[in-house]
Amino acid sequence: MEQTNPGVDLKEVRHVADLANLELTPEELPRMARDLNSILGHIAELNQLDTRDVPAMAQVSEALGLEPATSGQTLRPDAIRPSVDRKLVMAEAPETDGRFFKVPKVIER
Repeated sequence: MEQTNPGVDLKEVRHVADLANLELTPEELPRMARDLNSILGHIAELNQLDTRDVPAMAQVSEALGLEPATSGQTLRPDAIRPSVDRKLVMAEAPETDGRFFKVPKVIER
């Protein structure tokens, strides 16, 4: 089942750049479209590969021939623990409304 990708046009590049808060020059837009279309072309090629015999969630350690970790061996135990006291944390904050930290705005639009 082969799917064709019509590609990314300049309007879509502008939209994605806007969502990512990127300022692209008019000269950069066609280059970005070409690069994105090239990446999508490679992904389309990969989608043609037969992966039926590839086990789901193959691990890098297995591919490298390393000892596979047993379930949860390298993870901390998933245990419920008490959280920090909000009042104590807010008392240490430079600026707060009592419930949330107040921080300077970092994204301008």
